[in-house]
Amino acid sequence: MNHYLVLLIRRPQLDPAVVPLHLAYLERLRGEGRVQLSGGFSDKSGGAYLLHAADLAEATALVHQDPAHVSGGWDITVHEWLAH
Repeated sequence: MNHYLVLLIRRPQLDPAVVPLHLAYLERLRGEGRVQLSGGFSDKSGGAYLLHAADLAEATALVHQDPAHVSGGWDITVHEWLAH
């Protein structure tokens, strides 16, 4: 499995009702061993999570299922992270 850093930056039109759905999605991925770390930024501008996937296509597909992406309330980028 490869590591992918997923960065989420809040947009002004963010619907706060989506946040619990996003967190539940991350917990499901954590239960599957897909998410290792996750959390919000201290300035409330967004957050990030460390995703495990076979390749960028799989990582992107998983991120596209995240309610944060589906809702359009965040700008989301996915980076393969060559961390040790």
